[in-house]
Amino acid sequence: MIEKVNPAHPDKVADRIAGAIVDLAYQKETEPKIAVEVLIGHGACHIIIESSCAFTEAEIAPVVTRIAGEMRLDLCCVRQDIHLAQNQDGAMRCGDNGIFRGAPLTLEQKALSCFARSIYAEYPYDGKYILDGQRMIICQSNAPSGTLRESHPFAEVNPLGDWTGGTDVDTGATNRKLGSDMADGVTGGGLHGKDLSKADVSVNIYAFLKAQELQQPVELCCAIGDTEVGGVPYSMIVNIAREYIHSLGGFEKLAEWGLY
Repeated sequence: MIEKVNPAHPDKVADRIAGAIVDLAYQKETEPKIAVEVLIGHGACHIIIESSCAFTEAEIAPVVTRIAGEMRLDLCCVRQDIHLAQNQDGAMRCGDNGIFRGAPLTLEQKALSCFARSIYAEYPYDGKYILDGQRMIICQSNAPSGTLRESHPFAEVNPLGDWTGGTDVDTGATNRKLGSDMADGVTGGGLHGKDLSKADVSVNIYAFLKAQELQQPVELCCAIGDTEVGGVPYSMIVNIAREYIHSLGGFEKLAEWGLY
């Protein structure tokens, strides 16, 4: 059983905005420290940024408009806590406490991921898709339900009928769709809106990739300040995550579909 939401879902819009701001931080600094939270909906976008970088509304507003359209922007940008900043002095150290789980993707999860992308390519609007064995549920906004039923007769399509979706119908918040992003690897940490020093980003990605390589679950834990996680140098884990995000096209691209 698995659920996927597409990049136009309000929660993914929030993730994408957060990811784009992290991309912007990496344009400003080689190793920025940043954590971004986004709440969006009904014409308003609230953003809180804790960072080593300074941002202005003039920099952030175009990001929001490009991804979400015209919004009233409420921006709070503060410097990262001094104690957290000192954690990285002299070495790449784990930026948070946490437990992490990577799990091999199932055939069902891979199938739904491909299916969700194919629907979104035709209807690039807010949508959610569920696969549970033989049961497929398609909730796709701004698409004629009758047409979808004809092309997907095996599926339950838009149970309440045609709908419009988007941030005028629902709110979106950062890291609220981790099941869609991480499949069976969900633990306590979210992938989006954070730099690579944060274990929620780098260790989650490392555990996911390792689980696909080994085809078995991978479980790790760390404490803030650790220089190794599971016997592997944290700097190596960060570089593996960096290469993976670079292969996708950046943090905003990671936010579109998550890890699969």
